[in-house]
Amino acid sequence: MTELGTHILVVDDEPQIRKLLKVNLGAHRYVIHEASTGEEGVRNASLTVPDLIVLDLGLPDIPGMEVLSRIREWSNVPIIVLTAKDRDEDKIAALDSGADDYVTKPFSMGELVARIRVALRHAAKTTNEPILRIGEMIIDLAQRIVELKGERIKLTPTEYDLLKVLASNAGKVVTQRQLLQQVWGNQLDESNSHYLRIYIGHLRKKLEEDAMQPKFIVTEPGIGYRFLPQD
Repeated sequence: MTELGTHILVVDDEPQIRKLLKVNLGAHRYVIHEASTGEEGVRNASLTVPDLIVLDLGLPDIPGMEVLSRIREWSNVPIIVLTAKDRDEDKIAALDSGADDYVTKPFSMGELVARIRVALRHAAKTTNEPILRIGEMIIDLAQRIVELKGERIKLTPTEYDLLKVLASNAGKVVTQRQLLQQVWGNQLDESNSHYLRIYIGHLRKKLEEDAMQPKFIVTEPGIGYRFLPQD
């Protein structure tokens, strides 16, 4: 159960979806606000100042992507896209535009609740602290030191930068383009994604007990990678 007082804004034009989310998320003690159009969603986001937004992309007045972009102009509130669009291109566009995660319809309520919890935890941990603690892994951002189960892991500068981006966004999908931009800057673009696969492979060999069944860095096929939070 979550702490009472966590507010979630649901932006979806389907009354049955809004009712489903209100009942089920309410059972987890979230306070639910609703909007049936994009304009209402943008307005309610500013008026209610929610802790998280669940946003449908297929809205009747303006595209959900526009809603996402407009909210991102002034807010870093976690946004989970809920969409019937399951093409990789749509997911990548949403993530690159500032969505924290996505869930495709039809969806599992258990999965959505889990994604909400991760997004809220990540938002709560977004500070300027120089130490990241994720399960048995410790990343000292000031000294660029990585320890796993008490042992220091030797990483190259590029491997470290890649791990830092992924771990700083634990639980979130980070697209290939975002990783290439943040790690390599303007040196590489999406046509160089094979470099990314190579370095992810190097990281897995150094961090994972079984690189073929990773528990830290998992692949989101066709989209990017997700660093799994460790309980």
